[in-house]
Amino acid sequence: MKFRWQIHGQTLNFTRVARVSGNHRSADIPVRFGRIGAGPAGALSLGCQGVALSLLLFLANGWIGSSLAATHPSDAIIYTGMADASGAVAVGTNWFAVANDEDNPIRIYRRDQGGPPVKTFNFTAFLELDPKKSEVDFEAATRVGDRAYWLSSNGRNRKGKERSNRHRFYATTILETAHGVDLTPVGKPYKWLLEDLCSAPQLKRFNLAQAAALPPKDAGALNIEGLCGTPDHRLLIGFRNPVPGGLALVVPMMNPDGAIAGKRAVLGEPILLDLGGLGIRDMAYGEGKYLIVAGPYDGHKDGGFALYEWSGGVEQPKNLKVKLRGFSPEAIIIYPDKGLKEFQLLSDDGTRKIQGRINKELPLPEQQFRGYWVTR
Repeated sequence: MKFRWQIHGQTLNFTRVARVSGNHRSADIPVRFGRIGAGPAGALSLGCQGVALSLLLFLANGWIGSSLAATHPSDAIIYTGMADASGAVAVGTNWFAVANDEDNPIRIYRRDQGGPPVKTFNFTAFLELDPKKSEVDFEAATRVGDRAYWLSSNGRNRKGKERSNRHRFYATTILETAHGVDLTPVGKPYKWLLEDLCSAPQLKRFNLAQAAALPPKDAGALNIEGLCGTPDHRLLIGFRNPVPGGLALVVPMMNPDGAIAGKRAVLGEPILLDLGGLGIRDMAYGEGKYLIVAGPYDGHKDGGFALYEWSGGVEQPKNLKVKLRGFSPEAIIIYPDKGLKEFQLLSDDGTRKIQGRINKELPLPEQQFRGYWVTR
C-alpha cells in the first residue's frame, strides 16, 4: 500500500488527504494535524482491511497527521435487495429507511448489519400513480420529529420524456416499537411542486420551466436530489441541477405539512451555495449544522464528490476535505445517538458492476448498495 502526501499552503503544512491504495483498490483518507512534540520524527498508524500500517514522517518541527475518517471500499457494509440508494432517514438508533430511485417501496435496514431489508413498505396505491409508468424516481428524504418526508426528482426521465409520476412529495409517520419500525402515510401526496417552482416570482431568474424540459443530466436541466429539515420545521430543497453560475441552488419550502394537507406549497427565497461548482446530492441537519454531499450534475462519476458543512444563513459551506472516491454517496444519515461525530453515507450503486454485470440489472435479491461510516 502506498501513501502520498502533498505540501499545501505554508511550509510543513500538509493537505488533509492521504492516498491509500492496495489490492487494486484506492481511497483518500482525510487527516487533521496536531503538534506531537519537539522530536524529529513521528509515527502514524492506520488500519485497513484489518492490517495495521505504520508510517514514519520525518518532519523537522514535529508535525504529524492523525486519522479523521476512513471512507473507502474496505469499510463498506453491503446491503442487498436494491441498488440505487437515494433518500434515507434514521428510524430509531439501529435502523434506517431508504428509498430506491428505480422502484417505489421504502425499505428498512439495520444499520449495523448487511444483507436484505428487515421490512418493506409499498405505498404505490397511496401515491396515485399512472400504472403504465409507475416509477416515481424518489431521490430525497428527511426526518422532522416523528415524520419522514419523501421527494421525487421532479425532472424528466433520462430520455427527456415527461412522466407525471415523477412529481410526488409525501410524508409518513414513524412509529418505533420494541419489535421494529412502522411507517404510515399522512395526508395526501403533493403533485404540484414543479408548478410552484416554475411560477414563483423569486425563482424566475433561474428559468426552471425551461430547465424542466431537458433530460435531467443535461447542463442547465432540473433535477432535485436533496431534502433537509430545519429547526423551525421547514424544509430545504437541494438541486443537483441546475447549478446557476456554478453555485448550488437551495429553495426553502415553508409549509410542508400544509402541502400534504392539500394546500399549495409556499416557497421561500432561494439560497446559493458555493460547493466548488457541484450540485447537491443530499443534505442533513444535526447539532446546529447542515451536512451536504455535493456531486457533479451529470452522470460522470469521475467528476468527484465532496462533503461540506454549513452553518446556515449567509455563511458559505466549509469543505470537510473527505475525499469520496470509489462510490457515489447520495444519502446522509445522522443518528440520534451519534450526532455529527459519526454518521453514515449510502452509495447509489446502480451502475456499479457486480461480478461483471450491471448491479441494477440483476434480480432484486442480488442487487446491493454500500454504506459507509464517517468518523470525525
